[in-house]
Amino acid sequence: MSTANALTVISGDIYATRDAFDSVLSDRSINFEREAGFAVQLLSANNYALTTAMNNRQSVVNAVTNIAAIGISLNPAKKQAYLVPRDNKICLDISYMGLMDLAMSAGSVKWAQAALVYASDSFALNGYDKPPAHSFNPFGKDRGGIVGVYVVVKTADGEYLTHTMTIADVYAIRDRSAAWKSSKKGPWLTDEGEMIKKTCVKQAYKYWPKTERLETAIHHLNTEGGEGLADIAQPAIEARPAIRHSPTQGIGDDLTIERKQIIEAVANEVIDLFNADDLIGAYGSYLGIEDNEEKIALWRLLPSQVRSAIKKHGDLLKSQGSE
Repeated sequence: MSTANALTVISGDIYATRDAFDSVLSDRSINFEREAGFAVQLLSANNYALTTAMNNRQSVVNAVTNIAAIGISLNPAKKQAYLVPRDNKICLDISYMGLMDLAMSAGSVKWAQAALVYASDSFALNGYDKPPAHSFNPFGKDRGGIVGVYVVVKTADGEYLTHTMTIADVYAIRDRSAAWKSSKKGPWLTDEGEMIKKTCVKQAYKYWPKTERLETAIHHLNTEGGEGLADIAQPAIEARPAIRHSPTQGIGDDLTIERKQIIEAVANEVIDLFNADDLIGAYGSYLGIEDNEEKIALWRLLPSQVRSAIKKHGDLLKSQGSE
């Protein structure tokens, strides 16, 4: 079949998804006609992608429907998502910018930024309620190799949450992904920096206020997207009212397992006291962790309403000269 005929067939499949697209649409600002047009453009620009689409036409239908369900756009100007051939099918791939845009548009966070850290950069964490300090010469010819990555967000409560990863931790996750194992081609080779940032964002989102659209996007990437990161999650601590669960992985990376377990226990104690309307006791337990890195790890385990209450109580004590 000629390229023109193949494109006609695939275009027909795409535009036939209109009813299914509208039935699962999670963001009414997403327009079917525009997204269908973007999908046709992406597939027509890549012969291999078009051939893959013809050999697995249902995968195209699924990918276009997922655009609506997740609430993401294929608009090339936004750089949120793409249709890519992978494992003999067409997959909806979401960029790290797409994930952050989803978090912001769904109200999970107000602002987000991800960046790579190089060997010659200056980088420092500034505690749990301030963004990190990252400085470098943007015109320098050689910043050295990549040593890490971070993502910082500002929540609806005005708090900053920063998540960091060493490059070794990123590569350990990459090496376990189905997409990396199954192919010597792909985004890890063509767009490594973007994939490093996306890996960090996918870990960091566990500490953000949850939204269904963001959860759906991450699940899609871990399953149909072939990134295979679902298995890195550790068992969550026992369910408690108001807690936003977080695994120990990624908090206090330089801490021992024993110290992480202690921090989890303190987090549960703070939450229990908060739920029992004992804010003074919760604040006291929080102050019991004095090491700065341990305190940052503890802060990340607390749900936003607990953090907000502790911060306001601490500010009140300071204003009264009681702390």
